[in-house]
Amino acid sequence: MELNEAAGNEGGQNRAFVLWMSLAGIIVLLDQLTKFAILKWVGLYDKITVNSFINITHHRNTGAAFSFLADAGGWQRWFFTVLAIVVSGVITIWIYRQRKDGPAILLAGLALVLGGAVGNVIDRVRLGYVVDFIQVMLAGWPFPSFNVADSAITIGAVLLIIDALFYSGKKATVPPPE
Repeated sequence: MELNEAAGNEGGQNRAFVLWMSLAGIIVLLDQLTKFAILKWVGLYDKITVNSFINITHHRNTGAAFSFLADAGGWQRWFFTVLAIVVSGVITIWIYRQRKDGPAILLAGLALVLGGAVGNVIDRVRLGYVVDFIQVMLAGWPFPSFNVADSAITIGAVLLIIDALFYSGKKATVPPPE
């Protein structure tokens, strides 16, 4: 049974929309709270070792994922800001349109991507860069630092791929009678 199936009337559909938007809001809140803590208590480029493969650090990312275009001269700040705002608007409309009968995996994926996009756009507008602070070591080498918003976007993207491969557009088939 779909999570939204119980929302048979308009009030229930609106509650479903509020639920998915709340998930996005929780991601934004967690993202901003963790970044606030990093800015307050961890010096730029400092490293706090959590265990043999995770560090808490403080990096400024002026580019996109994995610091793509970080040295592009400043135009990327506003480009990525406008892009994230447009994508966030599209995702919000998509969630609203799917609120009645969209698969929960699709809606969860969209809400996670939305929350992550908004979390990072707040940094770009407020600071001019995105605060990254989670560093994972792979075979002794540091994977590019990331944050809660990046994690939500990644998990959301995985859910969207799973939805596209196995759920959306797939109709339940009933075997023919024998």
